[in-house]
Amino acid sequence: MKKLFILAAVAIAATVSCGSPKGNQAEEGQQLFIGDDIAVAQTQYGKVRGYILHDIYQFKGIPYGAPTSGKNRFMPPQKPEPWEGIRNAYNYGASAPQSFGYSRSPESAGFLVDNWNYDDFSEDCLRLNVWTPGLDAAKRPVIVWLHGGGFSSGNGIEQDGYCGENLSKYGDVVFCSLNHRLNVFGFSDFASVGGEKYLHSGNVGMLDIIAALQWVHDNIANFGGDPGNVTIIGQSGGGSKVSTVAAMPAAKGLVHKGVALSGNSIRGGDKAAAEKLGEYILKEAGLKPAQIDKLQEMPWEEYYALANRASRKMASETGISSGFRPVSDGVDIPFEFFAANDPNVPDIPMIYCTTFQEQNPDRTNAALEDITFDGVVQQMTGRYGDNARQIVEAYAKVFPDLRPIEIWAMLTGVRTNVVRAANTKLQQKSPVYMAWFGWQPPLFDGRMRAFHCLDICFWLHNTDAMITHTGGGSRPRALSDKMSDALLAFMRTGDPNTKSLPAWPKYTAENGETMVLNDVCEVKNDPDRECRTVLETLMGQ
Repeated sequence: MKKLFILAAVAIAATVSCGSPKGNQAEEGQQLFIGDDIAVAQTQYGKVRGYILHDIYQFKGIPYGAPTSGKNRFMPPQKPEPWEGIRNAYNYGASAPQSFGYSRSPESAGFLVDNWNYDDFSEDCLRLNVWTPGLDAAKRPVIVWLHGGGFSSGNGIEQDGYCGENLSKYGDVVFCSLNHRLNVFGFSDFASVGGEKYLHSGNVGMLDIIAALQWVHDNIANFGGDPGNVTIIGQSGGGSKVSTVAAMPAAKGLVHKGVALSGNSIRGGDKAAAEKLGEYILKEAGLKPAQIDKLQEMPWEEYYALANRASRKMASETGISSGFRPVSDGVDIPFEFFAANDPNVPDIPMIYCTTFQEQNPDRTNAALEDITFDGVVQQMTGRYGDNARQIVEAYAKVFPDLRPIEIWAMLTGVRTNVVRAANTKLQQKSPVYMAWFGWQPPLFDGRMRAFHCLDICFWLHNTDAMITHTGGGSRPRALSDKMSDALLAFMRTGDPNTKSLPAWPKYTAENGETMVLNDVCEVKNDPDRECRTVLETLMGQ
């Protein structure tokens, strides 16, 4: 009995952030069920035991791959070792090795707002989480969350808004999230110095995601899900991951729809630059090509520091800044995404969405509220040079109701890349849908605006769980209901149309049909085309 009490306490601590979609609404009766024979599911590697909370079965930290340390470092993901008996799946797995770049100080407004969830870092990071309404044969639609943080940081539950409990319950779907290798561990390309053994080393972080999707395909039916109906969704770097997965031959048959939020890609990084960086890493380590395996023996902290030093040195000496991200190699990742009539890659319906003010500059600086148009021009000169005034004036003309600070905020996240990505995706046959999120929270005296990351909790029915983003309550919840309904319809049919929203037409390059998401939702045809065209023409984009 004492053991059961401790386990229940751990489970509550691990899940309290998800909460009820109705906030603090009191619930009658027992809410947590945990015990030896409760929430037990079969996987191909052995049985796992989770728990039931708020009527949702929850499993956390399930291995989908072996630890990536030692001989597995830089290698494609290996299968986990099978286990005997029943393995507890009570707590989230460790984050992939990385540096935590967010201030935890008592004075940090950013940490208050985002409330980052980080604990342990480990190369035993190939773990995933599952939320499901039932361990039955219902064949529910499956959604797989790919976290942000570029390709260098983050984890599958780094914000409370990533929790899958509420969408699973609201929509009767299976929700999965995962951790995978990042930065120097996921994207160090040693193909030119390590030979055939290291052929895939520059893309193993993406191959981890493929391995997780393969696990979903092979196991999710035992969790009440349909392996033939899997939607991938991600934001920021996760949106780029969605775009990349949707172009990978290995993903064909594993994914069926995609949603890219505030992040997208139409090609991977430059292969030659990535291989050059691999050469610099080996040189920085003082190793010859025949000794490259010694990089697998270093403590991860030591290799992490070494590889980043090599990256900085290469940029300084050659002017080439490669970074650590997926590369188009023509093997794992195509040179160009979404090629027409290529039978080897997925061709799936996609939703693209960005926010009005991706990187709003003045949340914690009230003085910027009174900036003038000339001040905005000055701020934009660093980005746009002598074209800054003409670009600012073009946006002010198209959006005459916006104050100078709001024009500046909009210029931090122009839609050039997402429109280019959507137009490229149109080369394939599957439909594309476009959204633009403009809802603004009443926090920090209204200065947060429609910022980068805000829309996540609306799509995933978590506006009360992410109260530091939304303020909570009925106003954000009303929009979240509409957006979640659209996402659920898209998951089921590949079409986001729902009675909750106005008719949402397919996106075309000619008209730029865009669902504008706000307290009042409406469709507009490419609402920023005129000013965006001025920017793109002047900047040669």
